[in-house]
Amino acid sequence: MSWLDLLPSHERQKLREIRKRSPQEYAKLRERVKHVEQIAEEMEKNTQLAELKFAIETQPKLKEALKRQFERDCSTQGIEALLGTVSPEVRLAVESGKFGVCIETNPETKQDQLAVVPNGNVAEVLPIQSSLSEKYVAQFIQAMAEE
Repeated sequence: MSWLDLLPSHERQKLREIRKRSPQEYAKLRERVKHVEQIAEEMEKNTQLAELKFAIETQPKLKEALKRQFERDCSTQGIEALLGTVSPEVRLAVESGKFGVCIETNPETKQDQLAVVPNGNVAEVLPIQSSLSEKYVAQFIQAMAEE
C-alpha cells in the first residue's frame, strides 16, 4: 500500500491531472509563485507603509505636511496627473483643501498605497498614482532615518 492509496479519490484525481499538464501550464503556474526576494521586498514595503500609517494616525503634523505636499503637487502637475479622472465634486473638494490623506488598498492593484479621501458627502477613496505614493513613502522613510 502506498501513500497514494491513503488519499481520497478526488485528491488522487487532482494528482493525475497535474501530471497531464503541458509545459506551458507549468510555466504559468511558476510565474504566480513568489520568490524569496520578492517576498522580502513586499514585507519591507508593507513595514514602511505600516509605519507611515501609524505616523499619520498619531502625528497630526505629519498628516498636514502630506496634505500640503499633495496640494503643491496638484497645483504644479494637476489633479488628473495625480488621481486620474475625478468627478466635479471631488475636484472641488480637493481644490478647496477639504480632503484627508490616508493609506488604503487600491481596488485595482490590491496593494496598499497613499490615498485621498474627500471630506463631506463624497465617500470615495481615491488612490494617488503609485509612483507619487512611493515617492511620499520614500521621503517619510528618509526623514525617519535622519532622526
